[in-house]
Amino acid sequence: MKEKSISCFRFGVSYFCPVCKSEHLIKSGKTTNGKQRYECKGCRKRFITEYSYNAYKLGVNQSIITFTKEGLGIRSTARVLKISTTTLLERIMDIAKAINKPIIPFGKTYEVDEMRSFVGNKNNLIWLVYALERRTRQVVDFNVGRRTNRTLRHVTKTLELSLSKRIYTDKLKNYKYVISKKVHRAALYQTNHIERMNLTLRTHLKRLNRKTICFSRNVFVLISILQIYFWG
Repeated sequence: MKEKSISCFRFGVSYFCPVCKSEHLIKSGKTTNGKQRYECKGCRKRFITEYSYNAYKLGVNQSIITFTKEGLGIRSTARVLKISTTTLLERIMDIAKAINKPIIPFGKTYEVDEMRSFVGNKNNLIWLVYALERRTRQVVDFNVGRRTNRTLRHVTKTLELSLSKRIYTDKLKNYKYVISKKVHRAALYQTNHIERMNLTLRTHLKRLNRKTICFSRNVFVLISILQIYFWG
């Protein structure tokens, strides 16, 4: 006579591990607030499912990235996620620090352009300079600073180190001082892709519009927003 196999199930635990997505969970005591804590038998991570603050819920960081790319401002995102603006700004800075700049390929053709905006108040003008790889239309580098050759050189030097085949710009005279004549071309209709990108940026990020009441309070916030938008 065959023996009957008996399977044991643990009732009352119907969650997945947020790290490894495993179903093998056990109860692991309670927090100081009396909330149930669970432990994953696979990766040994412990977590809770009910948070007191919305900022700690699973998927909040990804929602922040999505809303940033879709053009929601700080206060709009904070209202949707039901978290404070201060917490949101701190989370944006943390997300940006964890983003790695893409590796720049060798021997490619790039377009470089600049865009004027402001931070804090309209008298505090800043310059956004960035480079676009022509074939993939991927932003490979950018810099934010004053309208000087030093701000331009931060981007153009990176492109020259990657042995760029061509670097196309508009007819701004500053470029001829920071880009080698061998690769630099300042021709008409050769920066169409990056000019279109300028329009996309101004449409998606209201803080970059020419006439707007939306603005960044400081340069670090603007840089973090751009990192998330370009590479997040």
